[in-house]
Amino acid sequence: MKFSPKQFVTVGLALALTTLLGCASTAAKEGNKQAADDAVITNKVIKALSSEATLKSAHIMVETSKGVVLLSGVVNSAAAENTATELARYVSGVTLVRDAIQIK
Repeated sequence: MKFSPKQFVTVGLALALTTLLGCASTAAKEGNKQAADDAVITNKVIKALSSEATLKSAHIMVETSKGVVLLSGVVNSAAAENTATELARYVSGVTLVRDAIQIK
């Protein structure tokens, strides 16, 4: 069976498109998994912070992106700020803790 140049180009483009779509699908799946992992980390950090008696009056928000946790909000003392960052640092999956907590 012989292919015409037009058929050859069509098959080549179809293969290239299939390859690109396959890669995009993998990237999307990895992105979804990362988002799910980040949500789990966020929930673990929130649980750790809310379990700490010295942070009961604190108002700390937690955001996670690619394992990096951002803590923001307001606490009453530097000790409370340190406690919050240390608790977040030891949560499984956390790669870095960024501290944007303010002391009032």
